Amino acid sequence: MRLSAMGDVAMTVPVLRAFVNQYPEVKITVVSRPFFKPFFDGIPNLSFFAFDEKERHKGFLGLCRLFQDLNKLNIDAFADLHNVLRSKIVRTLFALSGKNTASVDKGRDEKKALTRPENKVFKPLTTMFERHIKVFEQLGFAVNLSNPIFPKKAILDSDILKIIGNSQQKLIGIAPFAQYDSKVYPLDLMQEVIDTLALDPNNTILLFGGGKKEIEILNTLSSGKDNVINMAGKIKFQQELQLISNLDVMLSMDSGNAHIAAMLGVKVITLWGATHPYAGFSPFNQTFKNALVSDSHLYPKLPTSVYGNKKVEGYEDVMRTIAVEKVVNLVL
Repeated sequence: MRLSAMGDVAMTVPVLRAFVNQYPEVKITVVSRPFFKPFFDGIPNLSFFAFDEKERHKGFLGLCRLFQDLNKLNIDAFADLHNVLRSKIVRTLFALSGKNTASVDKGRDEKKALTRPENKVFKPLTTMFERHIKVFEQLGFAVNLSNPIFPKKAILDSDILKIIGNSQQKLIGIAPFAQYDSKVYPLDLMQEVIDTLALDPNNTILLFGGGKKEIEILNTLSSGKDNVINMAGKIKFQQELQLISNLDVMLSMDSGNAHIAAMLGVKVITLWGATHPYAGFSPFNQTFKNALVSDSHLYPKLPTSVYGNKKVEGYEDVMRTIAVEKVVNLVL
């Protein structure tokens, strides 16, 4: 069970792919929000159970119904990869019914030590992938991620090809947004990155985002350049996953798009502001050199938070310490 957020759900995919490959006799049922179902399409021995937040599974009684619904599937063990109130309730009901259960340790104390302003303990923490593996180990299943499995590049349908063209150009994805402003590269600098990459006619730059405000910004970023295309709002989510699987590289913030690209086996470059890859949320199977972090010498309190939801006075411009040239060169 892992209900949200998008990036966190995407981070379960590489572990589950490895699990079903190493234990083909075991059936996995993923419990999550309906929107995330396409993440798990095509994984053998895995079925998806949609969590109905608004009606059937709403509130405490709804979680009891969720347990009853899952219990009909003859579940032998329950892996709680979320460890929040909702999942704890369902986990407890499984435990009371005599089933094996295990939950993820989020390492909150270590993360506080990494992000506190004074006496900071600045070291890499256990990754979320390793934390997921430990959950399955508690249930008796050791999972090895040393030889990761990725799906083949999807065949792009006609709707996508009409938008991007059927060329053999390099496909560069850029996802310039994140949930919190402290994780977003300044848009004037991102415009410079896009303009520079667009100078090479062999590059096609595809911009990703969602919602009216983001679409307007992406339209501005792509304006006047034939090889820069705003994909937001033009294709369905499943088609977006197909397109991302065909990218040569994805440039993203510390956000869900980074984890989606990584779970599909795409090279990912991430830009980090208030947060830091040491917290354990670096995209799967990416080298540390692909993570460009803000200058901690100029801003010694970095990272200031795990999720980017804390505002620290004087730290609004930390991402301006990541040079445009450095970003462009790494993408190229």
